[in-house]
Amino acid sequence: MSQETAPDQGLSAAGSTGTAPPKGLLQQMEELLAAVTADLAGLNEDLRAAERAPQEPWSNDDASV
Repeated sequence: MSQETAPDQGLSAAGSTGTAPPKGLLQQMEELLAAVTADLAGLNEDLRAAERAPQEPWSNDDASV
């Protein structure tokens, strides 16, 4: 009998109305991994752009205040 009630326990409010089936754990993990990969790609691009930008030499002018 527990197998008959198990699918109903996992439904969210949106899933119970029939508008969208609940996402499986694998699909959620794939979406999370894709988002993290995109974030890392953006950070990598930012770091590469910072390496290409000319850097100003440090000055001690601010230290005298």
